Amino acid sequence: MGKVTATRTPLFFQSKLLCISVLYLFTTLFLAFYRSVSPTTCLFRSSPSDPIQSSLFYYPSSYGEHKYAITTHSHSCSSPVFFSDYGMVVGEIHNLCKNSSAFLPALRYLHGKADTFGGNFETQKRFSYFNYSNDEIKVPCGFLKEFPVSDSDRIAMESCNGVVVVSAIFNNHDKIRQPVGLGSQTLVDTCFFMFMDDITLQGLYEHKLIPQNSPDYKVGVWRIVKVFSEKPYENPAMNGVIPKYLVHRLFPNSKFSIWIDAKLQLMVDPLLLIHSLVVSKDADMAISKHPYYVHTMEEAMATARWKKWSDIDGLTQQMETYCKNGLLPWTTDKLPYSTDVPDSALILRKHGLGSNLFSCLLFNELEGFNPRDQLGFAFVRDKMNPKLKLNMFEVEVFEKIAVEYRHNLKKTGNVKAVSSGGGESKKTKRERSHGHLVLTDSSCQNYLLKMWGESHS
Repeated sequence: MGKVTATRTPLFFQSKLLCISVLYLFTTLFLAFYRSVSPTTCLFRSSPSDPIQSSLFYYPSSYGEHKYAITTHSHSCSSPVFFSDYGMVVGEIHNLCKNSSAFLPALRYLHGKADTFGGNFETQKRFSYFNYSNDEIKVPCGFLKEFPVSDSDRIAMESCNGVVVVSAIFNNHDKIRQPVGLGSQTLVDTCFFMFMDDITLQGLYEHKLIPQNSPDYKVGVWRIVKVFSEKPYENPAMNGVIPKYLVHRLFPNSKFSIWIDAKLQLMVDPLLLIHSLVVSKDADMAISKHPYYVHTMEEAMATARWKKWSDIDGLTQQMETYCKNGLLPWTTDKLPYSTDVPDSALILRKHGLGSNLFSCLLFNELEGFNPRDQLGFAFVRDKMNPKLKLNMFEVEVFEKIAVEYRHNLKKTGNVKAVSSGGGESKKTKRERSHGHLVLTDSSCQNYLLKMWGESHS
């Protein structure tokens, strides 16, 4: 009988611990290499088709568009917001934009001539439009004086019939920053418009970002719209409110819009944002919660304390007017509205009846009182009819999709950047007394008692 010889397992594989260690080593090396070459540094992305695109525009080093970032873009792979496949999103939004019935009924607007751009209606007259119960009603919504832009810009604005991204810089208050992460189809389906005044344009001339004598300007993805010197309002902040809240009138054929304050840089493709935060939520509008405040009165007190608006008498009158007409602090009774105070630096809209009506009504309040839009936000939202379908997303989402920078504080050549957030230069008596609201109306006293009771319950 012959011997049966058994094949021996190589010594290398006889040690389970050694095998596991080698496997772990090679896996770690592979993942480290993948992260080093991956544009997102993420191993698993929320969608395999998320747009990744290199920078579309390079600034001279003197411009400093990335200086003084307040927040940084989160590269965490665990995203607080889900984005669908880019190709699917492009197709769905394209089909929605072709289906005009999805944006009906259309709001009708008041036309005519007035002493101010918005008509500056009396308080009760403005409030009378809050109940939109008849499609024949014509709502005041600005443009009772001409908005002074060139004919070529106006034609370009009217030709934008899909998604529009809008921003504005007045008084050279911010830098112009390029969005990041745009998909290959986004520049075909999306318009980018930046409104500026002469002072801001002068800063771009000095950095040689645009030619001095060109009829049309473009910086990266942004088409620059020059607002002529005869601007609708003396206050730069109020001029900025026009493209911020009347975007549906400036771009009458657009179907969706994103307003982004110039202090922000968009870090996610706008089509993905519209789909994720508006379309998939069946919302008229999407806006971030405020990181600190829940009640309107908290924001009003902070506005006075930090002198974000210097007319303290005007602030007091505004709050007392709203209290008398039913403004209440936030409670769970207001759900699904999860707070009364937004961070309005980023606003996403579907241009339908709800969003358009809200924007018109709030604009009228801003002209009637002041351009601090967070103060009138909850009052208009709660009082308007039909109700606004609002997606108030978490602060973590905001920090994922945008990076915030400080406003310009230094001189640029002969141009001095000044804040557009202040009101009148003359100080009021109440401002001199430490900038505190003095609310004597009993309805505001009840508001405060209920607010403080909720805060301590």
